[in-house]
Amino acid sequence: MAYTAAGPVLSEAAAPGNMGDVRRSNLALVLGRVVQSPPGSHLTRAQIAASTRLTKASVSSIVLDLLDAGILRERGLNPQGERGRPGVGLELNPARGVIGMEINVDYIAAGVTDLSGAVVVQEIRERDNRDSDNAPVLAALAALAAEVRTAATEKGVEVLGGGLAVPGLVDAGNSTVIAAPNLGWLDIKLDLDRLLPGLPLGVTLFNEAKAAALAELAHGPAGRHDFLYVSGEVGVGGGLVIGSELFTGPEGHAGEVGHIVVDPEGSPCSCGGTGCLETIAGQDAIFAAAGIAGKVRSESMSALLAALTGEQPEALRAVQRAGRSLGVAVASTARVVNIAAVVLGGHFSVLDQWLRPSLVESLATYAPGKILPEHITTAAVGEGGALLGAAGSVIRSLVEAPHRLQS
Repeated sequence: MAYTAAGPVLSEAAAPGNMGDVRRSNLALVLGRVVQSPPGSHLTRAQIAASTRLTKASVSSIVLDLLDAGILRERGLNPQGERGRPGVGLELNPARGVIGMEINVDYIAAGVTDLSGAVVVQEIRERDNRDSDNAPVLAALAALAAEVRTAATEKGVEVLGGGLAVPGLVDAGNSTVIAAPNLGWLDIKLDLDRLLPGLPLGVTLFNEAKAAALAELAHGPAGRHDFLYVSGEVGVGGGLVIGSELFTGPEGHAGEVGHIVVDPEGSPCSCGGTGCLETIAGQDAIFAAAGIAGKVRSESMSALLAALTGEQPEALRAVQRAGRSLGVAVASTARVVNIAAVVLGGHFSVLDQWLRPSLVESLATYAPGKILPEHITTAAVGEGGALLGAAGSVIRSLVEAPHRLQS
């Protein structure tokens, strides 16, 4: 899992501000060094001191705090210790983890990862959440999350905090869903502490597509720093990654490609607009155009895949139209933000082999040479992207502020 480096070292002797601020900054610095060490490498206290310019005594004291907080653990002997002598290596404690949760239109999900981002346990359950009151949805998710947390505990992993991803605009600081049209939620403040009471780090709210984009950044191919992630569910969401950072705009809502207008004379959209990408390339829109309706999510997708495999014209036309419209939206985005790669998630990834030809043709028509076919890839993280991204963001916040776990 990739993280942004911690800030510059603050010397206890010369730094401005109070000693508590210095201590907190250096806790993050030391933890960041451990997190950013190459896979399989376990830095010693001496190596951390040399790379941070902190004194050996300071590093030893800080490491002790991180061990006491349960964030780090000691790992055997590192043969690259000081003066060639073996030293005790350090790593993130695999017995600590975080929980990622997701509410989507037709399912809920929860999964625990350890602090390295590896999945410990994960569950997805179909549930019709359209136009629903938030209370029963949160109650169902709380029950699922409790089951997943128990399963993680049985595997020796203690959950420290959590992240919840939802398909809509959010105000994370106020735990509020500003607008999730396909859920029927508008200005809903969520009582996140009731999802899993007693977590030291609490629960943080995220947008589903942006969380998945962060997961793709952390778990996808190395060296990919700029891309548009497009999430295909009942709604269509997006996340812009520029310079290895999620670009969210001044209010945190940038990247909403699902509501780019691709057909000005088209159908009304749940957002209140007309002819948005979601009305053509959203999951329900594709099912309806393919003549598949009235089934639960998994059954509808299975029926669509069977129809496509059998080359049924109605299904092929529905997916091809979705691909062309997706190409229009991606071309418009590429022109505005100057990105040259796109990652397809959700049902766009599942339907890739039938969707891709019309998507490539559309991009060649509306943004020739801007996004090459080989730069259109499917998500590396699969359908658990939002969970991984929400969990990973909580881990990242812990790495940046580990003092929150100190008693």
